[in-house]
Amino acid sequence: MSDDPLRKLLAQVHKRLSQAGSIDAEAREALTTVMHDIERILARKADTPAPQPRLEALAIKFQAEHPALADVLRQLADLLGKAGI
Repeated sequence: MSDDPLRKLLAQVHKRLSQAGSIDAEAREALTTVMHDIERILARKADTPAPQPRLEALAIKFQAEHPALADVLRQLADLLGKAGI
């Protein structure tokens, strides 16, 4: 599988995050950590933990106030799962 779909979704997450504005510091830090983990996976660093459970938890947290961001996070988790990551 090409990394292009993952990279496009990562770009969408960054875009939605910059548009979200009112995300608490703890959630923003957790999301940043997950994004870095995914970037490390794409760079083929094997010691990176699987991000899907954290992505799903963040999607649930953002669902009420930031549904567009939650949707992109779920898409990203789904795509990572399909890629076996």
